[in-house]
Formats: sequence, structure tokens, C-alpha cells
Amino acid sequence: MRKEIKASCLKRLKRVEGQVRGLAGMVEDDRYCIDIVTQISAARAALRRVEEEILRDHVAHCVEHAIASGDRADQRRKIAELMDVVSRAER
Repeated sequence: MRKEIKASCLKRLKRVEGQVRGLAGMVEDDRYCIDIVTQISAARAALRRVEEEILRDHVAHCVEHAIASGDRADQRRKIAELMDVVSRAER
């Protein structure tokens, strides 16, 4: 992972961590259910943005490297990995 992507992802993940702690507090404080669900949705969206950023970096470097290498087995592995992760993310 490139250094700037790693820093960006870590920053976003720390924010998500804070959101999750806030959610726990909301549950402990018996906050209104819809407010909690709304904040859960926001935390999931933030995690999706981190996931997308990491996937973009993976494609731009790991998959691109496999394609440029000419190693057909490595190309197939990288594409299969990518398809698996995209398939899981859609669930």
C-alpha cells in the first residue's frame, strides 16, 4: 500500500473507531433507535469509503503489476482475488 493511501485510510479508520464508540454510548444512554440506526449507516458508509480506497490502490499497483509482468498464473490469481472481494462486498 502506498504511504499516502495508508495514512489516509488510517485517518478514516480512526474516525470510524470514534463513530463506533459514539454508537456504544448512544445505546448505553438509551437514545432513540432511529438516531442509532442513522449513525450505524454513517459508520458503514465510512468503512465502504476506506474499502474503496484500498481496492483502488490494490488495482493500481498489485493487479496492474501482475498484468504488466506477463505471468499468466499471477494475473489469474489477482483477478480471481479481486472478483472474490467484489462479490463479498456486494452481499
